[in-house]
Amino acid sequence: MAKIVSNFFISLDGVTESPDRWHFPYFDDQMGAAVEAGMRDATAFLMGRRLYEEWAAYWPTADQDQDFAKFINDARKYVVSNTLREADWNNTTVVSGDVAAGLREIKERTEGTIQMSGSATTVRWLLAEGLLDELKLLVHPIAVGHGQRLFEDTPTHRLKLVESETFRSGVLNLTYVLEPPSRA
Repeated sequence: MAKIVSNFFISLDGVTESPDRWHFPYFDDQMGAAVEAGMRDATAFLMGRRLYEEWAAYWPTADQDQDFAKFINDARKYVVSNTLREADWNNTTVVSGDVAAGLREIKERTEGTIQMSGSATTVRWLLAEGLLDELKLLVHPIAVGHGQRLFEDTPTHRLKLVESETFRSGVLNLTYVLEPPSRA
């Protein structure tokens, strides 16, 4: 059975929106290696419609000599959407309708790691449905002050820290697993 793992660039104050505006000054070889390791471990990718549309418009025609281009184009991809009906990108399946049941079925029949990128909204939904297994956060030493936060308007979720590393840039590489809800 596969696990669903989500990765985020996140500011110290919890903002995940528009990392292109604040993330790059902290990107270094350590972070690059961590991101690459997470991608390399993936047996499939899960994304929302907006990220799918961005990536599907770019990666199929990108220079295939780029390691990531070949990798993502060949990878199995699942798109969570109730508005997208068809996916033209190679190895892509749209999961719609009863998305929670569809993802549970995909987890059951898939081995390894299903990597989730991009959407805080989708991750909050995965958390609410009990489908997210692991959360990897690259916490940047910056307070952005505004923007969408990962845990905006969510119920309490207990997380267990299973791995941590501090990069030279001051970024914290944190890996959490979701603890089952406590029974009172």
